[in-house]
Amino acid sequence: MAINTAAFSPKQFQVAIAEQDAFGTIEADGGNAYHALDVDSVGFPSLNPTQVLDVRSGSRVLQKEDFFQDVKASVKEISVSGTATTDALDLLLENITGEAEGSATGVYSFASNAGVQSVGKSDSSQAGTLLSLIMVSPLSNSDLAFKDCVVTSLTLNGDATTEGGRVKFSATFQTGTLAEDLSDANLGSGIDTAFGADENYFMSAWSDVEYRKIYGVDDLVMSSFSLTLENPATFSGLSSTGYEVVSRAGEFSATLDVTAKYDVNTEPLIASFNNQTQEGATASQATILNNDGSLNNGAFGIKIDKSILTNVAFNEGDVMMLDISVKAVGDGSNALVEVAC
Repeated sequence: MAINTAAFSPKQFQVAIAEQDAFGTIEADGGNAYHALDVDSVGFPSLNPTQVLDVRSGSRVLQKEDFFQDVKASVKEISVSGTATTDALDLLLENITGEAEGSATGVYSFASNAGVQSVGKSDSSQAGTLLSLIMVSPLSNSDLAFKDCVVTSLTLNGDATTEGGRVKFSATFQTGTLAEDLSDANLGSGIDTAFGADENYFMSAWSDVEYRKIYGVDDLVMSSFSLTLENPATFSGLSSTGYEVVSRAGEFSATLDVTAKYDVNTEPLIASFNNQTQEGATASQATILNNDGSLNNGAFGIKIDKSILTNVAFNEGDVMMLDISVKAVGDGSNALVEVAC
């Protein structure tokens, strides 16, 4: 058998996701169910299983009988980053918030009084709570599929000096079930790979400075922003195919970092940071980045009704800027955070 001289670049791998209907069943590809993520970086999953290599009594060296390996009780993690497109962002936001679109189509929110979210084999439907993820290999019949995935971290960011302020994303997926090998026939033409310019979002859409506001201060001259949503997962139970239940019981957090010009509008944030109190987290300190006062389908926007300042610091560049960070806080009734796309 001769050596194979073919070589592949990591850039040749694609990542596609689809909303999964049932726990433990990889989503079928019918009707273009899968949407390829417009990625520029993929963190390939670790394939290391649980291994025991301890020398047992009776010998000073490892014997073959000492070896143990298990692949079921392991959590796989895949990290990707790239450009935020319409269809992909819909799936990512729905999954990390655990909620379908709100009454305003295209707006995703997390309630400040939300309870534990948990899904598993006994549930008849988990639409929107689980994703199937496929790593499409350039090697024929070697695609790798991960079912029962959840998004545990999602960051949306933009920089006015990079790609015209186009909105980018980074996401971390986790799953407690085993990966599956797929042949090309399993996919067919079921991956939507269209990345038209009309599917992108840009900071320049926030043209009305009245609704470019952080902690109650509007008229921001912004150079960058970064919104991070965290919704950790816990895996429990065990079967022949992996963990049986995935729960969202840890803290859901939403943090926003903004770099804005230091001027007469933003200077009061320094005093606000030094003097804030528990009672100060009111609607008057609302944060909104949008093209108008309401979040609308098709327009990218962020709204945090109440928050606390976690950082205000000078950023000494050619022009003096402020690095400003807020963390969303709940009031038991209103949404903790809302994101529109």
